[in-house]
Amino acid sequence: CTGCCSETCFLTYETNKSVVVKSWSVGIINRLVQLLIISYFVGYVFLYERAYQVADTAIESSVITKVKGFGKINSKIMDVADYIHPPQGEGVFSIITNIITTDNQVQGTCPEVRTHLEHFKPGFSSFLSISVFSLKGRITGVCNTPVGYCEIEGWCPAEDDKKNTTTMAEFVNFTIFIKNSIRFPLFNVSRGNIQGDNFKCRYDKLTDSFCPIFRVGYILNELQQDVEKLGGEIGIKVEWICNLDEALDSCVPRYSFTKLNSPFEKNKVSKGYNFRFAKYYKALDGTDFRTLHKAFAVRFEVMVTGTARKFSLIPTVINVMAALTSIGMV
Repeated sequence: CTGCCSETCFLTYETNKSVVVKSWSVGIINRLVQLLIISYFVGYVFLYERAYQVADTAIESSVITKVKGFGKINSKIMDVADYIHPPQGEGVFSIITNIITTDNQVQGTCPEVRTHLEHFKPGFSSFLSISVFSLKGRITGVCNTPVGYCEIEGWCPAEDDKKNTTTMAEFVNFTIFIKNSIRFPLFNVSRGNIQGDNFKCRYDKLTDSFCPIFRVGYILNELQQDVEKLGGEIGIKVEWICNLDEALDSCVPRYSFTKLNSPFEKNKVSKGYNFRFAKYYKALDGTDFRTLHKAFAVRFEVMVTGTARKFSLIPTVINVMAALTSIGMV
C-alpha cells in the first residue's frame, strides 16, 4: 500500500549509527581536528570578532570646529575671519595660507596678462583653444599676434595669478579645536570628546592623546607634508571604538591624520588646493566693480567613524552551538 508506506515513512525516527575505531593514529587526528576547531571559535570568532556581542556602526555625529591664531599675508595681518573659508564651525574648512588679489575689476574688454603665442594659430578655432587655456575671459578675436596678447571680454584688468606673493608662515602655529558629540542609536548611548575643563592642552599622540586641540604644525609634521605654498587636503580621523560591557568612561575617541590628496601629489597639473572668491562693490556712479581673490589653502576634513559593541545572548548561543556541532558534541 503506497499510501500506508508514505505514512509509515513519515511517522518514523532515524538516528546515525556510531562506529568506534580503536586506533591511536585516528584518535590523535580526531582530537587535533577538534582542537583546531575549538581554537578557531575561541580565538577568532569569540575573542577577535567578538561574536558574543552585537555591534552598532550606525553612528550619529555632530562636529564643531574653531581655529585660533594670527598671521600675515602680503603685509596684512590676518585673523580668523580673514583666513577661514567657509565660516568656521563646520567639519570641513580651509585655512588660507596665500592670496593673490586683483583689485578694481570692472566689466569690459582688456588684453590678457601673459603671452599665449605658442598656443595661437591663425583661424577661429585657435581662439577657442586659447579661451580654454587662459580661463580669464571670453576671447573677442582681436589679437596682437606679434607679441601674442589677445583681447578678452569679462572682468578687467585680467587676473595675473603668477605674480609673487608671500605665504603666511605663522599658520603652522594655529590651533584647531574639535568638538565632537556622537550617539549609538541601537544602545541609546551618547558621548563627547571633551574631558574636563583643560583647554590649555595640545594634542600629542604620546603625551596627551585625548586632547581635542590640535596644532597645525604638529599635523603637518606627522604627515610629512609641505602645503604652505600650494595648499593641500588633510583628513582628521576621529574613531570611536566602544565596548559597552566595560565602563562607559572607556568609550573615548582615537585621533589620526591622513593626506587626502596623496593620489595626486605626482601630478604636474592641479597641484595643491586653491579656489577663487570675490568681494563686490558699487561706485558712486553706479558702476559695479569687484576685488578678486585667488586663495591657496589647506583644506581640513573631520571624519568621524565608530563601532559600539555589547553582550547579547542570542549570538552567543548561536555561536556556541555552532562550535559544539562542528566537533560532534551536539
